[in-house]
Amino acid sequence: MSDPIKVGIIRCDTHGMYYAALMSGHDPLKLQVPVPVEDDPPYSWQNGAVHYYFYGFCADPRQMTVETVGGFRIVNVWDVHRDAAENISAVLDDRPRVCDTFDQVSEGVDLVFIADCNEDGSDHLALATPGLERGVVTFVDKPLANEVTDARRILDLGRQHGAPVFSASILRHLPAAKQFRVRLPDVGPVDCATIRGLSGHIAGQIHSVSLAQAVFGNGIAHVRAMGPGEMGVTHLSWGDREDRPRSGVVIQNGGAHYHCSMHMTAYGPQGAILAENNINDWTFPSGAARILDLVREMVRTGEVDDSLDDMVEAVAAVNAGRRSLAEGSRAVSLDEIA
Repeated sequence: MSDPIKVGIIRCDTHGMYYAALMSGHDPLKLQVPVPVEDDPPYSWQNGAVHYYFYGFCADPRQMTVETVGGFRIVNVWDVHRDAAENISAVLDDRPRVCDTFDQVSEGVDLVFIADCNEDGSDHLALATPGLERGVVTFVDKPLANEVTDARRILDLGRQHGAPVFSASILRHLPAAKQFRVRLPDVGPVDCATIRGLSGHIAGQIHSVSLAQAVFGNGIAHVRAMGPGEMGVTHLSWGDREDRPRSGVVIQNGGAHYHCSMHMTAYGPQGAILAENNINDWTFPSGAARILDLVREMVRTGEVDDSLDDMVEAVAAVNAGRRSLAEGSRAVSLDEIA
């Protein structure tokens, strides 16, 4: 058996704990109540959110009900809120070192893991640079960057230093998305589809675009966005491709969401199909596990999954949506996005 992959985690937010709990042994009761609720911690996992979705057996809060991925050992952690990093270290069996600065995280590790639950990715280039310059394999949580120019800089930096880089949204690798995709022939060639998204902010919008890619394929050509709010409605077009929805996909954001549920409908000449209510917080751990499978393979072989290209396209699509919204909701080609 090969030695465990030594991991350094940058940003100990809810995604940091989420992935860490899938990679590493931990104390479930500490995960359930990491700190007193009255402490008002910065991240939802510190109020028990990760435990809530990972330990679904009501009779025993110590029985994990999601798939884990072996072969990792977490050795370094850092967060701008030092107490959050200390909390993760206390929960994990590995007892990783709490670093004083994010550049220390890449010291003595095989993998740098940059987590991001709710931020916009604008700091990802800075966070990734020390590890990439050391030649350390790096995973960057969604979005790869806030701007596609920074996304390409991250990938260029990895190539310059021989450090493979991967980035993905959980929605791009969610088994429930694949299950919906195989049902598409039931309605014939898909003409159009809708996605009920989480938010027009890039942290949520990147999930919606990634879900559209997972179900209908990549190659988005144009994006048109409008309000209410920040890209409340977004239209994705694949142009004239015969093997993509000819009238595109509409993403509608806003409103209340049951456990971050996302819904999807596809329309064709034989009717319409509605996705089951299985794209939500209860199923997202299976998508995260698939990502960890790909990350583990990347570290061991140096091979990066082809879906990385989809993440770059997704960032460009969100950037195109922003430009469309700023310019009267005109259709913006992804070719316009530098």
